[in-house]
Amino acid sequence: ACKVKDAPPIKEPYADKFERADIGGGYLATGDGYAITNGALNAKGAKNHPLWLARRLPRDVRVEFDAWSTDRRGDIKIEIFGDGRSYDPDGGAYLATGYEVVFGGWSNTKSIIARLDEHGKDLVQRSDLKVAPDKKYHWRIERKGRVIKWFVDDMTKPFLQYDDPQ
Repeated sequence: ACKVKDAPPIKEPYADKFERADIGGGYLATGDGYAITNGALNAKGAKNHPLWLARRLPRDVRVEFDAWSTDRRGDIKIEIFGDGRSYDPDGGAYLATGYEVVFGGWSNTKSIIARLDEHGKDLVQRSDLKVAPDKKYHWRIERKGRVIKWFVDDMTKPFLQYDDPQ
């Protein structure tokens, strides 16, 4: 399996429109539950088994995509800037290797950017906006220097912002 630290870095704009039947070799699936349907990547029951992009992101980067949940409990979650191979092997506690970005987690009660542990203290959160089932949200995550900004839809100010001195 390709390790992200050994993978070629992305140096030019990169896009994946998922216009194919299979996920393909550009990703490392650490569990079941991922499929491409009608040009969209779907995750169902992934439970802390990320689908990793097998390419290194640059230090300063902007990542954009659309995401939605069909469930009223929300819980749209990604891990970004991780090691590209880690996952929860036994269904117990999972410590991320990057940042976890969660919209409508904990039964749609809060949204966070967390460093390494979504259940830890090294995070920023808010609880005023909820995920609406089947509503598509446009996410933009930017990292410049030590600051990660997360924008949802057409917000001009970050939905959440995390300043990581480490």
